[in-house]
Formats: sequence, C-alpha cells, structure tokens
Amino acid sequence: MEARAKLLGHPVHQMLVVLPLGLLTGVVLFDLVHLIFGGDDLRVVSYWLIPAGVITGLLAAVFGFADWTKIPQGTRAKRIGLVHGGGNVVIVTLFVLSWFLRGGATNQPPTLAYVLSFAGGGLAMVTGWLGGELVDRLGIGVSEGANLNAPSSLSGRPATDKLTPLPRT
Repeated sequence: MEARAKLLGHPVHQMLVVLPLGLLTGVVLFDLVHLIFGGDDLRVVSYWLIPAGVITGLLAAVFGFADWTKIPQGTRAKRIGLVHGGGNVVIVTLFVLSWFLRGGATNQPPTLAYVLSFAGGGLAMVTGWLGGELVDRLGIGVSEGANLNAPSSLSGRPATDKLTPLPRT
C-alpha cells in the first residue's frame, strides 16, 4: 500500500518520523547524562529539545494519520497502526508534561519530569518497532511493485518496470 502523502516519490510520514525520534531520544540521553554527571547546559538542552520533538512529532502525526486512513478496515495493519499512533500520542503527552514540570530551561527538573521523559523514551522504542512492522513486514507506505531493480522515484516511472521482470524469491 502506497502512502497518501509523498514528496519526491517518498512517503512524507516516514521522512518526518526521524526528527521527533531523534530529538526526543536526545532528551532522554541528556537527562540521563545530567543525572549522572550534572551540568546546567545538559538540563537546558533537554528543555529545548522537548518542544522541538513535540512539534515535529505532531507534524509527522498528521501524515501518519492520513496514511492510516487509507489502510483497509479489519486488517492487522489497521490495528497495529492504531496502537502505533495512539502510543505516539501518549509519548507526546508524556514529554509535554515533562516539559511543563521543568518550569523553565534553567530550573532543576523534579524527579517526575525525568520519569516522564524516560517513560516516553521507552514507549517510543515500542511504537518505533510497530512502525517498522507496518513498513517492513506489512508493506504500508511501500510503493506498489517495489523491487530490487525499480527505477528512481525521481524518474517518473512506476516501481514496476514492465521491461524488467520482478526477481523471484
């Protein structure tokens, strides 16, 4: 099933998810290093990574939701997509709460702010795996007819080239 929204032939959702995953993973890592070694700069970096991760996560969610609406009802992919998307809403909520609890970039975060960021990071590993399951196992967002010799998405030709037989596995 191909993605609804594409840019230069590639699914927009799959391009955007790397931003919130990287930014929010950075929060977890900087929080962890801050707890171990201290350092005001680490606390400030974590504080500002959260809104960047949340905003890019919400942007990716718009395109993910558009793709999810295209998945046929009653399929395993539809159920996994629902858990994947719902879990990501929980992740964004956990990080937003962590951000508000911090009260400012230079404040010492309370323990609960760290707990929420670590919980969000842990849940992101689960929902990230589910996203991989959707794409890699179930073919969601993959071009129809994709194959090892498909022409470039910039060529304007379909993934299935009628002149090149598909490899048999």
